[in-house]
Amino acid sequence: MSAHLTSPNPPPLSVASKAPQIQTPLWAPPNPTLHTYARSPPPPACIPPRSQHSTPRASRQPRFHRHPRRRPPPPPPAMQSLLVPTAAASVAPPTPRRRPGRISVRASAAATAAPPRRETDPKKRVVITGMGLVSVFGNDVDTYYDRLLAGESGIGLIDRFDASKFPTRFAGQIHGFSSEGYIDGKNDRRLDDCLRYCIVSGKKALESAGLALGSDSMEKIDKSRAGVLVGTGMGGLQVFSDGVQNLIEKGHRKITPFFIPYAITNMGSALLGMDIGFMGPNYSISTACATSNYCFYAAANHIRRGEADIMVAGGTEAAIIPIGVGGFVACRALSQRNDDPKTASRPWDKERDGFVMGEGAGILVMESLEHAMKRGAPIVAEYLGGAVNCDAYHMTDPRADGLGVSSCIRQSLQDSGVAPEEVNYINAHATSTLAGDLAEMNAIKQVFKDPTGIKVNATKSMIGHCLGAAGGLEAIAVIKAINTGLVHPSINQFNREEAVEFDTVPNVKAEHEVNVGISNSFGFGGHNSVVVFAPFKP
Repeated sequence: MSAHLTSPNPPPLSVASKAPQIQTPLWAPPNPTLHTYARSPPPPACIPPRSQHSTPRASRQPRFHRHPRRRPPPPPPAMQSLLVPTAAASVAPPTPRRRPGRISVRASAAATAAPPRRETDPKKRVVITGMGLVSVFGNDVDTYYDRLLAGESGIGLIDRFDASKFPTRFAGQIHGFSSEGYIDGKNDRRLDDCLRYCIVSGKKALESAGLALGSDSMEKIDKSRAGVLVGTGMGGLQVFSDGVQNLIEKGHRKITPFFIPYAITNMGSALLGMDIGFMGPNYSISTACATSNYCFYAAANHIRRGEADIMVAGGTEAAIIPIGVGGFVACRALSQRNDDPKTASRPWDKERDGFVMGEGAGILVMESLEHAMKRGAPIVAEYLGGAVNCDAYHMTDPRADGLGVSSCIRQSLQDSGVAPEEVNYINAHATSTLAGDLAEMNAIKQVFKDPTGIKVNATKSMIGHCLGAAGGLEAIAVIKAINTGLVHPSINQFNREEAVEFDTVPNVKAEHEVNVGISNSFGFGGHNSVVVFAPFKP
């Protein structure tokens, strides 16, 4: 028998037990009389007798062990004859209370039905003041977007290593990258490309935000309230691969001491933070190909919660090496269109056969509006909100019904204070895979019932899938579309799926004034992320 059943002083009623027992009397006098029943009703069931509080708090039994008392037996017949019916009738039965659960459900339903409202507090409004990137089209943001507008493909044969024995021999490989002026020569030779891309694009983003290293404006900001949040899906893969090879071929003594530090995913944020002196929140997020958007979402929330004034956020990736390409080949995820690499990435086309690997980094400088206005920062767009969730379905395959993605889009709009009717541009995840492209489009249709006036395009059709950096590079494309009034094309649209009802900007750029634009990114593991941008309006 449980100890609480034999205790002389049973513990008090728990809060959870009050509501369902309101209408069940838990107290009755030991000897009911006419006087007792007629003059004073029993105390409410939610107030236990004082005797139950005599036990010291530390020695009471756990509240959830309370054994419910049974309904007291009715008075004997002789006693019932003594009761005065009119007096008994005058005692009103206890009014049942509303259950908190029902109230909260109704309140949440009302909140959902209410029209969305955007954030107005300048301390919580998040604006974009700088952009930096490393891409297959170079390290300049304007050049990058000009080449996207031109519909140019950055995909070509791999020459970084001998890929002749691989079933996929092409990628969006970066050529001629230089970190001169951003990383000193000694460190540049040691660093993994993943880290190099992060540091260069991060410093370029700060330069465009008017915060060049050593400048007066940089010296004036409170660095304890400035942070870095740059993620990566794969980390320092080249350094990791080299360390394993040295271990196998030469033994453990030949493993570089930089093997672990340069392979782990947080080191990009750490090294960038060290170089620029930002002492606020500093970490990385790794959610495969959804990484960058997760970082934007988390960085913005640091600002909204008052934990930071400025955040450098985005993603970086450098996985076009033998083990990286080989790993995705083993997943059967890559296109094998080796005879025509430039047309291999063809989202929504009936002849698509897998994605094309890319690399690079895309980073934004995100600030509270109050902080940006005080220092006279150049504001290029506003981050309205975002959302993240999980399909909880399969390691690599998306849900065919699009439930995870559609709910993530809805949550992002709710967080942004935006109605679906306000969105007129979507930068899709659109990787050129058989299942993924249509699953995403199905989810988009569930949220945006009328495709009229909405442009949906695919940056990956030109630069490939840059994995953890994809969302960063695509967010920059969204912001440039907002600034220029031009959306880049989705190239290689030869025979589009009939199920795609939206305007995918096939092959040629289009003029389009963006009202609200969203950027989708999804990753292995079922990770979904959506971020929302709009033109800045004071």
